[in-house]
Amino acid sequence: MLFLVAALLLLGVVLGAVAHAPLTFSVVVGAVIAVWLGVFALRELQGRDRGTSAH
Repeated sequence: MLFLVAALLLLGVVLGAVAHAPLTFSVVVGAVIAVWLGVFALRELQGRDRGTSAH
């Protein structure tokens, strides 16, 4: 339960910061995060296809 409260608090802080940032900055940062997550997902899928694990 404490983890959920902390996660919601952090989400509120991040969304509050984004609300005060310029729109172009928010879009660029969002795109960078999306690309990073996409690269991470592709690397994870390739690792599973080869039967190896990064852990």
